[in-house]
Amino acid sequence: MESTSSLRFDDGTPVRAASAIAPFGDGWLVVQDDATHAAWWRGDTVTPVRVVDAVDGLEEFSSAAGTKHLKPDFEAACAITSGSVLLLGSGSTDARMRASLVTPESFAVADLTPVYHRVAEAIGIPVTRLNLEGACRDGDMLHWFQRGNAAAGTPTARVSVSLPALLSAFTGDAGDIKVTDTRRFDLGTVDGVALAVTDAVTLPGGRVLVSAAAEDAPNAIDDGPVVASALALLDGERVLDVAEIPVGPSGPYKVEGLAVAAEVPGGVRLHAVVDADDTSVASSRLALQVLVTPRP
Repeated sequence: MESTSSLRFDDGTPVRAASAIAPFGDGWLVVQDDATHAAWWRGDTVTPVRVVDAVDGLEEFSSAAGTKHLKPDFEAACAITSGSVLLLGSGSTDARMRASLVTPESFAVADLTPVYHRVAEAIGIPVTRLNLEGACRDGDMLHWFQRGNAAAGTPTARVSVSLPALLSAFTGDAGDIKVTDTRRFDLGTVDGVALAVTDAVTLPGGRVLVSAAAEDAPNAIDDGPVVASALALLDGERVLDVAEIPVGPSGPYKVEGLAVAAEVPGGVRLHAVVDADDTSVASSRLALQVLVTPRP
C-alpha cells in the first residue's frame, strides 16, 4: 500500500459506491454503481460524466430512499479506446442487464438480457443469482467474472465473450452473442467467509489479477460485513497466489475496481477504488504496488 485518498467531485460531493475504474482520456473513469454519472478523475480534478439517462427522474439511488432497486449497478469497466469505456451491469436484476459505452461527450446503452441469461446458463446457476462484478480484456475477448456467494450456493466463476460481438449490440441485436470458456475458482476463505471476485485486470504477459472480498452477505443485492479483501493471481484455471490487502483504519477495504496504473520493476502499480457501502462517505482510491513472479 503506497497511499490512500478520498474521491470527491470538484464541488465537494463524495464519489459514491465506486465499483470500477478504467483509463479514460487523460485520466480515469471511476464508476458509481448507484448513480447515473461516473467520475472523471484527472489529477486534482474530478468531474461528472453521464453514463445512463435518469431513472424515473432520479440521478442517485439508495436503500434509505427506497430507490436502490432502480440503480443501474454498473460493476465492471473496460477501456475500448483511449477515449471510450464499456460499462457492464451486474445482472442481479432485470434492470441491471445493460451495458453503456461512454465517451467524454456521449453515451450509448445496449440491452444485453439474452447475454446475461446465457452467462447464467454457462455457469450453471439461476439467472436470479447473477452478480457479474469484474471484467478484463484479453485481445478481442472479454473475460467476465461472477462474484460468488457461498451462502447462496453460487460459485466464483468466469466466462468469455467476444468483445466485437458485444460491441455490435449497440447497433444491432444481442441475440447471437456466444458465451464460452467457463471456469470456476476457489480463492479460499477468511473467518469462514469465501473470497469472491470483485474486479479483474489483465497483466503484462497475459495472467489476470483479481480483487476479491470476503463479504458475509445473504445474496447478490444486500450488503454484509466485509471480513477481508485480497488480490489473487490467476493463470488460466489456476489460482497461483492470494495476498491480503492491508486493512484500513475502519477495517478491510472493500475493493471493487482495479486498473493498472504503470509497470514497475518486477510488477505493477495499481489504482484500486473502494465502495464504502455508505452514500455519505466518499469512495477511497488506493495506490497499490504488486510484485509478480514472472512466468517460468
